[in-house]
Amino acid sequence: MQVRRVYLVIVLLLVIGVAVQCAPQAQPTPAPQAEEPPLFFAAFATPIEEPWDGVIHEALQEAADNGQIRYEWTDDIGYAGDMERILREVAETKKPTAIFGDAFGNEEAVRRVARDYPEIAFVFGSGLGPADPNLSVFDNWIHEPAYLSGLIAGGMTKSNVIGVVGGYPVPEVNRIVNAFIYGVKETNPEAKVLVAFINSWFDPPAAKEAALAQLDAGADVLFAERFGVIEAAVERGAWAFGNMSDQYELGPENVLTGPVWDMRPTVQYVIKQLEAGAYTAQDLKDFSMMAKGGARLAPFHGMDKYIPEDILALVKQREQEIKDGLFRVPIDEAQPAPEN
Repeated sequence: MQVRRVYLVIVLLLVIGVAVQCAPQAQPTPAPQAEEPPLFFAAFATPIEEPWDGVIHEALQEAADNGQIRYEWTDDIGYAGDMERILREVAETKKPTAIFGDAFGNEEAVRRVARDYPEIAFVFGSGLGPADPNLSVFDNWIHEPAYLSGLIAGGMTKSNVIGVVGGYPVPEVNRIVNAFIYGVKETNPEAKVLVAFINSWFDPPAAKEAALAQLDAGADVLFAERFGVIEAAVERGAWAFGNMSDQYELGPENVLTGPVWDMRPTVQYVIKQLEAGAYTAQDLKDFSMMAKGGARLAPFHGMDKYIPEDILALVKQREQEIKDGLFRVPIDEAQPAPEN
């Protein structure tokens, strides 16, 4: 009987062993594949060194560096008809989620392509409105820090002559220049503001030449709405204000501050809209203003030690009032006179 029991136990163990070997083995669960970030493309009419396009590029590059998007771009496209061809090639071959860029001189081309590719979000700088279903627009609404810069300029001039060199006398530029002039007149009603336009978005030699002419006419403070003006200020030892970006490095002993445009709030808003599947064509204007962090004064980098204390106090007061909605800088898009 004892031998039989042992025999049964052995048989049972053999059966269990076979069953275990025949049972399907559990396989490790594969790790989920990380979803590839969406591709954003940018098409710029001017060279990337031009501050207007450089600000857009910087915001998109930062989003790419943070892993939010993949980013590709091309610049210096010009206004001879290449924008439409390039946009169509990009839409067909790369199939990006979004295309950013500057329209203006390429306005009709951008709108034609956007209409033909409704599945792509087109987000372009433009002086016109959005177009359903997929074309959103933005602009550099930096008239508020331009006004603050004017407050400082009015308090810094000794000759009571201030120069401004702009690109084209279009509404987008006029409102910045006029806001600067309003600031000048508030702190120094006696000051004269000379205004010149070079009729180009990027021609540093022409901008420098116009600035030198203003210095010859007595100006001792310059507002560089266009790239190239600060070089003239450095050569002649004049105070200068940059534009679009922090341009202190162009003249560390001359550049006091200047209006800065920050496209990060706009780019981040579009990214979130696309992630949520809620993107719609709209005017993104508000994201380029001070209240939402899209505009500000450039850092002083210690240059505020040259600015009178009462002027600095007024600038800080107005800056906070603008952010709180208690002070509104006039939006004047009329072409300023050569002398104001």
